Amino acid sequence: MKETRSILLLSVALILLVLSFLLNISLGSVSITSGEILNGIFTGEWAKASREQIILNYRLPKALVAILAGIGLSISGLQMQTFFRNPLAGPFVLGISSGAGLGVAILMLAGSAFGLVAFGGAINPWAIAIAGTVGASLVLITVSLVAWKVRDSMTLLIVGLMFGSAVSAVISVLSYFSGAEDLKLFTIWSMGSLGGLVWDQVWVLILVIILGVIPVIASVKSYNGMLLGESYAKSMGINPDRLRWLMILSTGLLAGCITAFCGPIAFIGIAVPHVARMIWRTSDHRVLFPATAILGAILLLLCDVVAQMPGSAQTLPINAVTSLVGAPIVISLVLRKNFSKEF
Repeated sequence: MKETRSILLLSVALILLVLSFLLNISLGSVSITSGEILNGIFTGEWAKASREQIILNYRLPKALVAILAGIGLSISGLQMQTFFRNPLAGPFVLGISSGAGLGVAILMLAGSAFGLVAFGGAINPWAIAIAGTVGASLVLITVSLVAWKVRDSMTLLIVGLMFGSAVSAVISVLSYFSGAEDLKLFTIWSMGSLGGLVWDQVWVLILVIILGVIPVIASVKSYNGMLLGESYAKSMGINPDRLRWLMILSTGLLAGCITAFCGPIAFIGIAVPHVARMIWRTSDHRVLFPATAILGAILLLLCDVVAQMPGSAQTLPINAVTSLVGAPIVISLVLRKNFSKEF
């Protein structure tokens, strides 16, 4: 009965995902009906050439990025909440996303801050993504070295938070000494954006998300065992050290790459896993991982619809919209009496 309910809810969620996707690519400064979009995609015949450009080169890549980012951040959050047994853990707590921000900050701000000519001039979107990826990778390597020396999960969590604070301090120093134009560019990047990616970048993001999800698929049973703590997991034959390495690798790939391409996107990784637990009423990660991934994609698609401000040429920063949606969810979780019972 419970399995039937879970399958039914997953089916409904998949239908909602398709509807959210169609809604996302239909709305914007120019409204285009879903029928016209589907006809154009499958037959290649568009009512106007301009609409073909809007859908294929802007809205479709942006919607796919929203789905990928929602999946990656949500799965990262669920992994960390389960492993650390901390309901407020998210994909940013190991400092990996902060590392991506540092890489982008050095690229954008170091030129005006310290007069480094090599960093000046126009900045290519690929350069931003590469800088973010390098920054995230360096922090990931550092955290991995710490994980090798430190066996305690809570210590690793604290060290990750300190890494994030230290990196934020460096970014603040760079921001203080940088020029107004460079600071504006970095501020805009830090607000997050799902648009602006070309198809080549979307394909790279798809590949990285797949690579980041593989360790999750391989560790589903291990996460179920971790629900009752490391000692219980060891008694069940689960290796917490191996799971820690897989979690760091997966979270680093998912959160680091998404931040590099899209900028920081808040609250999706924290809020969505809790929403999935409340809807599916289970702690079985065989259900929670796909449920969380689908809900994350739906939520980010809908947040992007709001950010697009349909009918207007203006758009809101996606980070602001996700924070407005996610913050009340987290606050309500904190106020729930059975908050601690979920873990």
